[in-house]
Amino acid sequence: MAPQREWFEKDYYSVLGVDEGASAKDITKAYRKLARQYHPDANRDDPKAEDRFKEISAAYDVLGDEGRRKEYDEVRRLGPVAGGFGAGGPGRPGAGGFSFDVGAEDVGDLLGNLFGRGRSRNRGATGIAPQRGADLEAELTLDFEDAVRGMTTTLHLTSDALCSTCSGSGAKPGTSPRSCRVCNGRGVVEDNQGLFSFSSPCTACQGRGVVIDDPCPTCRGTGVERRPREVKVRMPAGVNDGQRIALKGRGAPGRNGGPPGDLYVTCHVVPHVLFGRDGDNLTIRVPLTFAEAALGADVQVPTLDGGPVKLRIKPGTQPGSKHRVKGRGIASKKRTGDLIVTVDVAVPRRPNDAEKAAAETMRSAETSSPRDYLEEAV
Repeated sequence: MAPQREWFEKDYYSVLGVDEGASAKDITKAYRKLARQYHPDANRDDPKAEDRFKEISAAYDVLGDEGRRKEYDEVRRLGPVAGGFGAGGPGRPGAGGFSFDVGAEDVGDLLGNLFGRGRSRNRGATGIAPQRGADLEAELTLDFEDAVRGMTTTLHLTSDALCSTCSGSGAKPGTSPRSCRVCNGRGVVEDNQGLFSFSSPCTACQGRGVVIDDPCPTCRGTGVERRPREVKVRMPAGVNDGQRIALKGRGAPGRNGGPPGDLYVTCHVVPHVLFGRDGDNLTIRVPLTFAEAALGADVQVPTLDGGPVKLRIKPGTQPGSKHRVKGRGIASKKRTGDLIVTVDVAVPRRPNDAEKAAAETMRSAETSSPRDYLEEAV
């Protein structure tokens, strides 16, 4: 934002009662204290409170914003806060005057901002500043195993890209842009005003520094066309469902020499029929027979990255208990997760005669009930 006239006239640090080196936290603290003290609702009988409150708010609007505070400090560095240009005129001391102790280039930049024109230090050699390309969004659906292991794939996008006919020059094939004769290819023209020199974009070339006599028929001189394109991307191992991956520099091309934008890919992972995940750990549920849970057993558990592993079930294993198989989870940059096995006990839906007889034998051998604690609690 360009400096305002009030910035020459007001010492906002004094308004808030803080030093020029005060931290952002101290400035906010001082503002809140003064705002409560001079708020019009709390000073209905004081007609000056509202003006004081407005002054405090104006000071905080500048000092409470890091960027505006830097501009304000630069204005104060260029000259004393004394009410603008006095009778002495610019560069000469006078009553309430504004004396400069910096180079004319800095003053020209400052006054150019005040009057809405001037040299921009970010524009480079031409009048039009480099413009970063737009960020693009895309969606990608991955199989569970591809998300776990990572993969290289191709995204098909329709977006702005360098013109395929003129390769971004904007000129018709067989021709080339020519340097602007008005600004000599600089993109800006100078307007000398005595001590000061103001720069403004060249109207002959619209600040580009070049003139295209025969525009490209495809992009009409812009150097950019909207067309389908393919982007080859590498998805890292361990991508989560809904995760947004940023691919630097794979977005739309920049303008006037600016950098390209970024491409953001939102991933959708198809659930696996057996496995789930918890961070870098894979999860799976494995059913046991009643005998395996009661007596113990060695059972085969499938894995995602190879053959099955043997899991030893201890006697008396309870339904819902979890068992860890080290290093058989998801391998990410930081670590390799584990396989977490949750066991269930499968009860026969239609027990045969032998199963019924075995169950009866076990029931007759029981000496206590698992529900005893319920009776004791009543």
